[in-house]
Amino acid sequence: MLEIFGVFEPGGPLGMFAFSPPGWGGGLLVGLLRSLEIAAGAYAVGLIIGVVGAYGKLYGNEVIRDVLALYTTVVRAVPELVLILILYYAGPAALNGLLVQFGFDRVTLPQMPVGIAVLGVVLGAYMTEVLRGAILAVPVGQIEAARAYGMTPLKMARRITLPLMLGNAIPGLSNLWLAATKDTALLAVIGFSELTLMTKQAAGSTKSYFIFYIAAGLLYLIVSFASGHIFGWIERWARKGQPAVASGGTF
Repeated sequence: MLEIFGVFEPGGPLGMFAFSPPGWGGGLLVGLLRSLEIAAGAYAVGLIIGVVGAYGKLYGNEVIRDVLALYTTVVRAVPELVLILILYYAGPAALNGLLVQFGFDRVTLPQMPVGIAVLGVVLGAYMTEVLRGAILAVPVGQIEAARAYGMTPLKMARRITLPLMLGNAIPGLSNLWLAATKDTALLAVIGFSELTLMTKQAAGSTKSYFIFYIAAGLLYLIVSFASGHIFGWIERWARKGQPAVASGGTF
């Protein structure tokens, strides 16, 4: 409908955001979808690392706990951009070095999986601590009762620990999802064509920096609002049957 009135036409008031060249609207949407794709992949990788890391820090032996403590400390201490640059360039270089040592040819890793893996490793450290705290928040009496009934560790995790810790973990996991969507902008430094890089290209081409960066900010804001509603629904579902959490009052 807007196209009919010429709003997004080259000569229209929003011609720069037309979905076909010379407009950049289509490019920004592609960049947004690419950002969400990277964030979703990295979030899944980080969640797997977080689950393994949380259980390792709580129930692993001393060596496992020390290794995981070093991992979470280093990742949370070093700026994320520095970590991304190190992992993105050092990881493939180390892999190719090993391949050469064993007589194999060097390989060129695809950019998207490497970016997802790098961001997932960074998120995994934070998810480890979020999930560890959520597990520790499970009432001890519930764990003791499960052990008294003779539940195996796997059954206890499936029936007791995971359902009870999920409600406590969702707020932290929600924040990490929002962090993942924003951290994809850091990948623009190493050439990923996500929303931030597309915005930079559009702004540089048209010299309309303010307008395009405002548009990118609005797209990120829309993602944040939508994500907040989705995680709010998940939290209500996860806390079904559990005591309600008291909301903060005014002072």
